[in-house]
Amino acid sequence: MAIAAVAAVPEITSRMSLLVAHDEQIIRELCAEVAAQSGMKVATVATAQEAMDILENLNIDILITDLKLGDSSGPDLIDQVHSIHSEVAVIALSGYESIDSAISENRLRAVDYLSKPFRIAELLSTIERAALRVDLQNENKVLREQVRTQSGFGGLIGLSPSMQSVYKLTHKVSQHDCPVLILGETGTGKEMIARSIHFFGPRKKAVFAPVDCSSLVSTLIETELFGYAKGAFTDAAQSKRGLLESANGGTVFLDEIGDMPITLQSKLLRALQEREVRPVGSTERRPINVRIIAATNRNLENEVRTGTFRQDLYFRLNVVQVKLPPLRERKSDIPLLVTSFMEKFAGTRGSPPTISEEAMAAMIAYDWPGNVRELENCIERAITLGSGSIVKISDLPSTLVKFRSNAMPSLHEILPLVELERRAILHTLSQIKDKVLTARMLGIGKTTLYRKLKKYKRLDISLIASNNADVRR
Repeated sequence: MAIAAVAAVPEITSRMSLLVAHDEQIIRELCAEVAAQSGMKVATVATAQEAMDILENLNIDILITDLKLGDSSGPDLIDQVHSIHSEVAVIALSGYESIDSAISENRLRAVDYLSKPFRIAELLSTIERAALRVDLQNENKVLREQVRTQSGFGGLIGLSPSMQSVYKLTHKVSQHDCPVLILGETGTGKEMIARSIHFFGPRKKAVFAPVDCSSLVSTLIETELFGYAKGAFTDAAQSKRGLLESANGGTVFLDEIGDMPITLQSKLLRALQEREVRPVGSTERRPINVRIIAATNRNLENEVRTGTFRQDLYFRLNVVQVKLPPLRERKSDIPLLVTSFMEKFAGTRGSPPTISEEAMAAMIAYDWPGNVRELENCIERAITLGSGSIVKISDLPSTLVKFRSNAMPSLHEILPLVELERRAILHTLSQIKDKVLTARMLGIGKTTLYRKLKKYKRLDISLIASNNADVRR
């Protein structure tokens, strides 16, 4: 059967294999020819048993099956495929009434369906949707495997070069006992780095004691760190040891150290230098043995210049500095983080959901002012409020969708479509710095992107050569 014209299909279909199960030869041949012209490997069978035999022995991505097969009902076959080969995308084929009946009985587990008679364009579009779904599932499997096997130091997620540098430095400093200063915006994971340094170091069996310097008033921070003697103030009915003393042999994490009142900074400096503390209201000095890790989202060098942070304390804390990059500077890590958070919040629902290309593109385009913490909250919200096995762009907060639409550049000049495409590709690549993510954001195949980049490079070389020739003339 000759097909006059078949619309262009995504490159993704050329990597797919498809099985057609139908008892009518003419429909088997039609489906097979449409799929073959889109680049797919195709097999055809007439019975459900033959279909299961093929699925057992060959790697099949998509199954097209009729709801009325000679030796078995279509829904029964779909149930078998769903139970044994859940990775296969199923397209159900039948008349309106049969499909409606199967759906109403909740028996149809197909990802898509076609009602007979159908047009070739409808068939091709349905195959493309199934292929995209399979590719999306495969990508999510790869990402989940990367999360499990290629997580960074201490379970941190990210394979970008900036995070690799953080892992190396964090692992090295964890084996020593020197103070560490962790810098980074809110939500980048500073406490997670601090915990990794502690639990991978020689003090891992002792206590890790975090103190949030931004959430406590100065008097509370002082008593929390240094303790107090009985009768030091009205409610001091008995003495209490501070964290610097009680965390003996362990680590004290001073979170948001930049918010510590300057009146307490001198007392902390003395404690660190002399390795002893004097509780509030006491004349007795007690020895301490703790490692200090501090973190802040402030620029402490500027704080030193303005006189709001002691220079000598800054030098005491800043023996080794670990700087965490904001999420907007490591967008290539977003798919891994998304996959990790989806597994985390899937809970008892079984297998975690996948995420649509459009939703992933929106998350990659967004700048995430709240960094990893904001992304985690976004995924938790999407899974909680979403319905179905795929997180769609409609499940994301409106701020992401608005940001993506507002990020579209305005055109101040009329340009050919080819030039607009070139600028869009090069601009996106310069921002994302990852070819796979660039292709995903632009909605094109990876091989298409590579081919276009090679073309641009050849044009640039030709242009340089032409300009050099003009200069010589």
